[in-house]
Amino acid sequence: MSKVTRTDPQSPAPHAADSHDLIRVHGARENNLKDVSIEIPKRRLTVFTGVSGSGKSSLVFHTIAAESQRLINETYSAFVQGFMPTLARPEVDVLEGLTTAIIVDQQRMGADARSTVGTVTDANAMLRILFSRLGKPHIGPPGAYAFNVPSVRASGAITVERGARKAVKATFTRTGGMCPRCEGRGTVSDIDLTQLYDDSKSLAEGAFTIPGWKSDSFWTVRVYAESGLLDPHKPIRKFTKKEMHDFLHREPTKVKVEGVNLTYEGLIPKIQKSFLSKDKEALQPHIRAFVERAVTFTTCPECEGTRLSEGARSSRIGDISIADACALQISDLAAWVRGLDEPSVAPLLTALQQTLDSFTEIGLGYLSLDRASGTLSGGEAQRVKMIRHLGSSLTDTTYVFDEPTTGLHPHDIQRMNNLLLRLRDKGNTVLVVEHKPETIAIADHVVDLGPGAGAAGGTVCFEGTVEGLRAGGTVTGRHFDDRAAVKKTVRIPTGRLEIRGATTHNLRGVDVDLPLGVLTVVTGVAGSGKSSLVHGSLPGRAGAAGEGVVSVDQAPIRGSRRSNPATYTGLLDPIRKAFAKANGVKPGLFSSNSEGACPTCNGAGVIFTDLAMMAGVASPCEECEGKRFQASVLDHHLGGRDISEVLAMSVTEAEEFFGDGEARTPAAHRILGRLADVGLGYLGLGQPLTTLSGGERQRLKLATHMAEKGGVYLLDEPTAGLHLADVGQLLGLLDRLVDSGKSVIVIEHHQAVMAHADWIIDLGPGAGHDGGRIVFEGTPADLVAARSTLTGEHLAAYVGT
Repeated sequence: MSKVTRTDPQSPAPHAADSHDLIRVHGARENNLKDVSIEIPKRRLTVFTGVSGSGKSSLVFHTIAAESQRLINETYSAFVQGFMPTLARPEVDVLEGLTTAIIVDQQRMGADARSTVGTVTDANAMLRILFSRLGKPHIGPPGAYAFNVPSVRASGAITVERGARKAVKATFTRTGGMCPRCEGRGTVSDIDLTQLYDDSKSLAEGAFTIPGWKSDSFWTVRVYAESGLLDPHKPIRKFTKKEMHDFLHREPTKVKVEGVNLTYEGLIPKIQKSFLSKDKEALQPHIRAFVERAVTFTTCPECEGTRLSEGARSSRIGDISIADACALQISDLAAWVRGLDEPSVAPLLTALQQTLDSFTEIGLGYLSLDRASGTLSGGEAQRVKMIRHLGSSLTDTTYVFDEPTTGLHPHDIQRMNNLLLRLRDKGNTVLVVEHKPETIAIADHVVDLGPGAGAAGGTVCFEGTVEGLRAGGTVTGRHFDDRAAVKKTVRIPTGRLEIRGATTHNLRGVDVDLPLGVLTVVTGVAGSGKSSLVHGSLPGRAGAAGEGVVSVDQAPIRGSRRSNPATYTGLLDPIRKAFAKANGVKPGLFSSNSEGACPTCNGAGVIFTDLAMMAGVASPCEECEGKRFQASVLDHHLGGRDISEVLAMSVTEAEEFFGDGEARTPAAHRILGRLADVGLGYLGLGQPLTTLSGGERQRLKLATHMAEKGGVYLLDEPTAGLHLADVGQLLGLLDRLVDSGKSVIVIEHHQAVMAHADWIIDLGPGAGHDGGRIVFEGTPADLVAARSTLTGEHLAAYVGT
């Protein structure tokens, strides 16, 4: 191979193309940003930090990444753009030097029952091809091993219009891998009929106990009572066999009720369509509680939870079926694939090997491919999305990460840092929104936003190196080297909550006593069994004094533009009643989603103009000027303020407003106090939930759950999304809960929370089948002194002993 050598001794002048080494942002005004102007170096690792709500996501995701994606979408034809999400241009004056942005965020993966780790990473697709080529006996093409593909058989006459038209008898078959009993879900549902109706009553007496089924509703109750198929005055338990079949299982049938054509359908299929076909997490709380009471899910007895048909399970490579392969821990599956030596499928084996090795490299080797994607935590979901980018040959790309260390033990953070540096060293621009000092420390460039949150943030407080940040006077700089000390005196437990023989997921018959009346921290590397132990054993149990367990997990808050902190926390109800009582009118007038809504914008505050494949335009409503209410509603006042002015207040302002004077409302004041306790004093009462950051949403959920009556509070990584300066406030909140007589159990990786605990339970020693055991129980001081576990070593290094 020949190589061209340069003979010209003079170095050429810099090429014009090499001068574009910065991403320039000028005049960014998305959400709370205040004309932010910065220059971000390309092919470097830049970390954006600042308190939660300071504007990090607004700058990185809603401005830089959003504009990059919008410009890429515009390169497609108008026809193709019509099928793509429409993106509006961000509120910014100038954006220069952008490159293709790949966003790796913490959005949870869809909770669809058919979605697994294998399907979302394409590992299942490669396994199906592998088994269709090497499996014995051979049962068909790759679709025969897919649990989302049903087997189909058809026969009949088809007309072929070729020359003379003639009918030809034809048969069609397609072999799929779907289990016919559970339809590829792995579980079958059984409905508890006693939760649907009271069989001692007749339909006319209101036998139904289903939420929302009112006795005068055409679409639900009356269609049964007046269909003519059932006797509405006979108790349900006295129905004949035919009547019971019609009542529970009848196929959709047209009936007339008071001259209106309606569709009558058996109760069980109707319930399945109206409740069970929807994502349970998207249901309203009282509907979700009903579904959890009325429906039990059990492992499919036919496929034993594998989702696959008998034929797919019978085909094997060696002694491993595709069901066995998907159930293996991914690190073990990678070892099995490595042992296959078959030249005919060598390229496939290489690609599959790389994908499986990426799981192990990123710290997810403890998962299995048949794990439902909806059960992954936010941090796990984000790392699964990273897998397809690890081996990519693309360079000069902008990778955007949203707190990639979420859910990672200190032991795993170094591995994540190495991955970020590897992406940078391949010539990519890496932008990271992060709070953990371990990740901030590896940055080439730091942008610190603040100084506060919400309206008090949105400006750049510091731009430069990590050393400069340390020396600077910003909130992040001051707290960067904060280290909590291990508690010298710990609280004495008031009792014990016993867990015996826990075997959920990878737990190995764990026996442990959780102390009551103290702050207990459950820790261990990602995948060691923390959530399996706590969430699998405690919810539904009685706590101290017989009170229940209040569980605050990491499931995201769902909300539309019409949802805000006031509606989500229930704060708006006492406020509406106070306004109604003071003005002698109905409470419904003070809801922008009900009677008081502006008729022009229907209470949205903005008018949306749909521009087909172009981004729609939202302009403030001219009639209500964005206030959402009718003009007549704004004539009613409480304490000299109308309802729109109250919703424009921050939590801190509202707490003072409803605390005394004419507007004194104790019920509203209590809720506002809880919001202030979790550090959300700056939040606007009427601010749409869609504009809140991940950390703000989790603390909003925590504030709501604090109102529940419970003896034991179970928190899952409450420091997620919290700035270094806010961790101290969270610890104060946990102390207040314990001092008020509650028991607090926290699943956590943050060393400051571990050091502050009264009792630590450490799981491990590793992840997956290498974990699932208790490796330490005791006080933080004992854990540091022993240094017998990974957690002990990192905690000792953190507190500086």
